[in-house]
Amino acid sequence: MAQPTSLIQYSGHEHFRSRVVLSILSGRHVKIDRIRSEDKNPGLRDFEVSFLRLVEKVTNGTIIEISVTGSAILVKPGIIAGGPVQHECPLSRSIGYFLEPVIMMAPFSKRPLLLTLKGITTDEHDLSVDLLRTVTLPHLQFFGISDGLELRIKKRGSPPNGGGEVQFLCPVVKQVKTINFTDAGKIKRIRGIAHAVRVSPQFSNRMIEASRSVLNRYIPDIYLYSDVYKGEESGKSPGYALSLLAESTTGALHCSEALSEPGVVPEDIALKATRALLSEIERGGCVDRQHQILVLLLMVLGSEDVGKVLMGEPTLRTIQFLRDVKDFFGTSFKIISANSSDPECKQLVFSCYGTGYINSNRTLA
Repeated sequence: MAQPTSLIQYSGHEHFRSRVVLSILSGRHVKIDRIRSEDKNPGLRDFEVSFLRLVEKVTNGTIIEISVTGSAILVKPGIIAGGPVQHECPLSRSIGYFLEPVIMMAPFSKRPLLLTLKGITTDEHDLSVDLLRTVTLPHLQFFGISDGLELRIKKRGSPPNGGGEVQFLCPVVKQVKTINFTDAGKIKRIRGIAHAVRVSPQFSNRMIEASRSVLNRYIPDIYLYSDVYKGEESGKSPGYALSLLAESTTGALHCSEALSEPGVVPEDIALKATRALLSEIERGGCVDRQHQILVLLLMVLGSEDVGKVLMGEPTLRTIQFLRDVKDFFGTSFKIISANSSDPECKQLVFSCYGTGYINSNRTLA
């Protein structure tokens, strides 16, 4: 492995958040240049600058240098400090854009993190706060991060004007457990949240009925919850969405969601989310596409033992993440087919030897 202070260089704006997270966790400096250099409006966007500011708030001693044109940055990582943090997210991206990378870093902070984020709670680009609460946080529990782990939705905020607010609480761990999760099991129950803000409460009921019309053909254990916010808690813009999650007999989770669109009736939004969930389940594996990176990162940081997990086909984002992990931690994954005798099998077993990452930041009680 290279020396911890050696500089790692990348070009382009893609995979921006994950590279900053890997830099903070590994202690390696990272330089990213040519950010949208061919674009009419080159350089960092407002949400990327805001994310860097959030990283500065969550950490202590991190130095982030942005070039005059905004098309290059240099990150010199400090320690992850934790504690109470407040951040106002720009309306160009939802809270999920900012919270997802923080969830990757938070367990390794000095003090338990209490993060308050304000902005849009659900949009079409990033994971909604509902899925972060019901799917992302349970993935952390596979690695032994559970006591005091919580995401509270104080206010909902739909695009374009937001007005939402969430609180994320994360405990501190010394080390994460190794995972061995290669049995996807069978789907045993489906849960969902249909929320509606500043529109008729009937919209959430219509989404639930439309979704059930499809899901009832498969299993009986379905509970879709109607979540209607009123007054101050409903944010500044009207909107509605349906978030679905399927849980298997072994604890594997698959999720999907769909957000209201102009001129589209609630029934069509519900069917879009439902079909997305069924196609996610069809891909198989123990981890859905949205959470491949989180699970693979925690496997790398696990104790010095071999971790294994069964997944469907990796996304392009996941493939690049595996390359980046090798740059920062020197860890490679062994990837084999889950069923070598079946050429049609698209499920893969990812295994790696954990780095034995110790959280040296934490203050001992």
